Parts: sequence; structure tokens; C-alpha cells
Amino acid sequence: MSARFGPAGNSDSFSKVHKSSLDAPKWIADFGLDCYEYQCGKGVHVGEETARRVGENARAAGISLSLHAPYFINLANPDPDSLKKTIGYITGACSVAGRMGADRVVIHSGALMKRTRREALEIAKRSLREVLAACDDQGFGHIALCPETMGKINQLGDLDEVLELCALDGRLVPCIDFGHLYARSLGADNGPEAVERMLNRVEEALGAERASTFHSHFSHIQFTPNGGEKCHRTFDDDDGYGPDWDPLAAAIARRGWSPTFICESAGTQAEDALTMKRVYQEQWKRL
Repeated sequence: MSARFGPAGNSDSFSKVHKSSLDAPKWIADFGLDCYEYQCGKGVHVGEETARRVGENARAAGISLSLHAPYFINLANPDPDSLKKTIGYITGACSVAGRMGADRVVIHSGALMKRTRREALEIAKRSLREVLAACDDQGFGHIALCPETMGKINQLGDLDEVLELCALDGRLVPCIDFGHLYARSLGADNGPEAVERMLNRVEEALGAERASTFHSHFSHIQFTPNGGEKCHRTFDDDDGYGPDWDPLAAAIARRGWSPTFICESAGTQAEDALTMKRVYQEQWKRL
């Protein structure tokens, strides 16, 4: 099994000729890609019939599905009412994912809210345990939750924090956003040595088998010196935005890992995902 590649949501080129995401799976497959991350970042507003039909179309096209839960999830908020809402957002996302046949739901870790990183992480771990229990109670235990590495420095979710969250349960899959890690490190997490260090850390924390099938977001990111992530860019932007895809493609091919790479470029996510796939395939041929 090899790595899979696809877009986060619908690229501009898709939206110019199609009005409905029901058409996305076949379009993505015809484009030469393998997977699709359905976006519920602004809230879970997907009807049962729509979710079912997206899933049917994805299966017919051979496209694997994941789903991004609402962006405003904050596992690090200790307020009981906030946790109740968080559980509702995540179980609602899992309900839609289940109807689609998506096997992964990406979730944000949260904000520090003037707490130390350790305090926020311990709150997030307690919250995530309750989220997992609620998912089990509602029949969503088969859906993997994917805590995501975040791009802003004041957000919870550097690589070690996400791996510590994932250590709570074998069903948790890290969503490693290499653009976010590049941004929050102010460009330091880039290049062959950084890639090897990060992948080695994932394997050390989770074991080779779990590490080899991690979930991932990738795009070029513009960052600011004080805050980290500013905005997503495209591969065609010529201002030197990173991170560089080639070293990561080479490392994944060399290790024989089979992660899922979702491209989050700003409007060209399908085109850039195809570029990523082609570079990866070239690296594979060189082995």
C-alpha cells in the first residue's frame, strides 16, 4: 500500500464547473487523486441524504474519505458547558462521517487561553477521554479521531503535544500538518534533517505500524515572526513559502509508509495534491 493524495474540500477549478460536492469524488478520481477530505470547519450542516450520496459516489469512484470537524473545537477549555458543546460538535461530525463511510475525523486541539502549555494539554487529555467515551456510547468507536498539529504559536498542538494526545488510545491518529509545523517553528521545521527528526519522533511515540499510516495536511504557509501561521499559499506562489515537499516525499517513499496526504493549498488544492503525488511517485521509482 502506498501513500494517498487528495484535496481538502473543493478547489477553484472544480467549483468553476460543478455546484455540488456530490460531484467531487468522481472529479477527484478523474483528476488522478485518491482521497477527499470533506470540510465541516464552519459547522456540521450536512443532511443525511447528502452524506449518504457523497459516500456512495466516493465508493463508486474509489475515493477514500475523511472529514474535518468544526474549527472552533477547543479541547483545552475546562468549562463544562464548553466540553459539552465540544462533544456535540465531534459526535455530530462522526455521525456525518459514518453516513459517508469516512473513517477519519480531524479535530483541532484548542487554544492555551493564558494557561501554560502543560496545563492546557492536561485539560485537553481529560476532554479527549470524555469525547472518546461519548463516541463509543453513540456507536462511533470505529471512526478514528485525528488531533491536528496547529500553526499558531499560541495554540495547543505542536508535534509532541499531538503525539501525547494520540497516546491516550490506539484509535487516535495524528493529523500532522507539515505547513503548520513549519509556520509555528518560523521556518525551522523544513528540509531533510527536520523531516527525518519529525518522522522518527512519530515512530518513537506511536510505534512503526501506527506511525506509517498517519494522516496529514500539507500546503505552503506564510507566517509572521511573532504569531506563526498567517495564511495558506499555493505551490505557484513564488515568494519562497515553505515547507519543501520533496524531502518529505522522499522520506515517506524510502520508509515504505502509507499515510494520507490532504492538500490545503488556497484554491489549488487538487492541482497541488497531484503535484505532490507525482513527486512522491518519482521518489518511489528511484528506490
